[in-house]
Amino acid sequence: MRIFLLSPARASGQRMGYLLRPGASFELARQFQQGSAPLGELFQFASGLYFRGKLTYARKFGTALVIAPGFGLLEAATQITPVDLRAMGNVPVDLADDRFRVPLERDIRLLPRAVEVVLLGSIATGKYADVLLEALGERLLFPKKFVGRGDMSRGGLLLRAAQAGVELDYEPLKGAVRHGKRPPRLQRP
Repeated sequence: MRIFLLSPARASGQRMGYLLRPGASFELARQFQQGSAPLGELFQFASGLYFRGKLTYARKFGTALVIAPGFGLLEAATQITPVDLRAMGNVPVDLADDRFRVPLERDIRLLPRAVEVVLLGSIATGKYADVLLEALGERLLFPKKFVGRGDMSRGGLLLRAAQAGVELDYEPLKGAVRHGKRPPRLQRP
């Protein structure tokens, strides 16, 4: 069994505004405003290709847990209210901020020891990787093909792998090359 940790969506304020706008006519916004909606669906709407790729891939090959600022790790299917989403938006993704770091550390310690943990997020910066590495060490893996790729390229790579039913190769993040030469562009399908 694998657990995939999905870094939070880089949501545009405008896209989040659509979800919260009174009178919004699309189904996800109506569902959300009337009570709640799945965290994964909200982040997918807000950020587009990259989060959609992460979510699709994680659901295809294991369990998807989202790094939710201020909440720690939440299953992608967790129902989130507008109050919850606003609270997440008020917590910076910054390991120096206890509001972000403490809930994340708490939930990392609760992960079963017998599972592989794969980070589907930026490996080039320490904003997620450092706290995860400290807690998980060699157990923290990442897709080797992430090195040198930007967000959109990683999202496209994950979507294509999920659609083909072919899992990517992983390696431990500890000691890995986290910055590299940009790989060739993905070919259009």
